[in-house]
Amino acid sequence: MRVIAGSARSLPLKTVKSDSVRPTTDRIKETLFNILIPELPGCCFLDLFCGAGAIGIEALSRGAEKAVFADKSKEACEVTEDNLRFTHLDDKATVLKRDVGEAIYELSGREIFDVIFMDPPYGKGYVPQVLKAIGRSGIADAETLVVAEEDLSDEFNEGDVISGFKLFRIKKYRNNRHLFFRKDNDTSV
Repeated sequence: MRVIAGSARSLPLKTVKSDSVRPTTDRIKETLFNILIPELPGCCFLDLFCGAGAIGIEALSRGAEKAVFADKSKEACEVTEDNLRFTHLDDKATVLKRDVGEAIYELSGREIFDVIFMDPPYGKGYVPQVLKAIGRSGIADAETLVVAEEDLSDEFNEGDVISGFKLFRIKKYRNNRHLFFRKDNDTSV
């Protein structure tokens, strides 16, 4: 696993040694960041279920102003901190060793994020739960882009409104997909 582009380009990243962590492949990461590139310069990025921190680090490397990483795993947070130091991006980052719900609650009222990325365990129904927590928290506004990585078997369709967020784009890969949400301003739904 490595940083694809930007200030930390080509630097290798440590991975978490756990069967529950699925590092995003370089190819999928490159496709994702080709979509995110207009959102990144100067943005505030939140990486939920961060694992080794590769997505948030890629965002920082490509011009995000700051990033917050959250994961309940002590090992994941330690690996993320090591990767941030190695890439010299640690001065732009905060790592929270918290359950994602606790992290969202802690961040509430402190920051509105431009991009929120989540890569929860597959098949557990976390995306609607996390969207609901984000919607209640005030860490997202109408301009915030929320991206969720999910297994292909989940039943989301473009136009679905989930906890006040509208799904407006789906990017499918071989085994998974990225779901792109923004707050739904249509109060009639």
